[in-house]
Amino acid sequence: MNYRKFGNTELVVSEIGFGAWAIGGPAMIGNLPIGWSNVDDNTSIEALKKSFDLGINFYDTADFYGFGHSEELIGKVFGNRSDVIIATKVGHRVENNQILLDYTKSHILKSCDESLKRLKRDVIDFYQLHSAKLTHLEDGQCIEAMEELKSQGKIRYWGISLNTFNPYPEAEFLMQRNLGDGFQVAFNIINQRALKLIETSSEKAYGIIARIPLQFGLLTGKFTKETRFSEDDHRSFRLKPEFLSELLDSLDDVWKISNKYKVDKVTFALSFIMNHKGVSTVIPGIKTPEQAIKNTQPLIKISQEDLDLIHHLFEIKFDSLVSKMA
Repeated sequence: MNYRKFGNTELVVSEIGFGAWAIGGPAMIGNLPIGWSNVDDNTSIEALKKSFDLGINFYDTADFYGFGHSEELIGKVFGNRSDVIIATKVGHRVENNQILLDYTKSHILKSCDESLKRLKRDVIDFYQLHSAKLTHLEDGQCIEAMEELKSQGKIRYWGISLNTFNPYPEAEFLMQRNLGDGFQVAFNIINQRALKLIETSSEKAYGIIARIPLQFGLLTGKFTKETRFSEDDHRSFRLKPEFLSELLDSLDDVWKISNKYKVDKVTFALSFIMNHKGVSTVIPGIKTPEQAIKNTQPLIKISQEDLDLIHHLFEIKFDSLVSKMA
């Protein structure tokens, strides 16, 4: 495992991190699935342990994943050990079967204490505003809360987990004021909308976490046009059959490029991301020890020519498809 410095912080994170959304298990808000269907907690625990054994030291979760269950599992396995770096998020809550964004100071301070308790930790290494909007930052309560938590020693660093779409005015707002320490963005072969932000934030020494690196499993090579998802899996509405078919066809040219590197599709997809030097860590979702092994195979160097080809494919093929997966 290789490691990279997270922006201008003292954190040194594994290039491959652990995305812990899926181990939160099934979660529904009314009829809307916001989880990944059923998972076995014992298997999730083994996945966390195996990932650490393979050199993963960075674990990304949220208080909303399984309504806290993901944090609880991470706390159960790692507790307060100092050789594990934990990132979690705040700002989502449920009221009357609706998702509400809450970036009030009182909610953030209260939620941080609750996350620390579930994680069994004294401090959160990187605390993220979960999809905060520019209006929330301009209001100022969330910034005041984060700075207060930092001064209290409850968090070490903070930033924003940004939404899927550019432009990113929230990132610009923080960078212009030298606030925060990093951003989490959706970035992969299919969705490259964050590329310019990755380059800019790198110049300004902000850390970058790349999420959804395998685009909900599309870039693993295991899906076919006959693949279907259970009703409690969020992919059931994001990857409907006709759209899944369109996406799979659109990837043919990418796999033609990847074939010459003689690695599996997962390794190629993760390598594509980490060939962009502005990215600090990439967080594939890991649910089993087998996935931990698969996601930590040695990354490869992709030629600039092939990177440029994939960037071009995004412009002519994928950009118009990304919004359908929101």
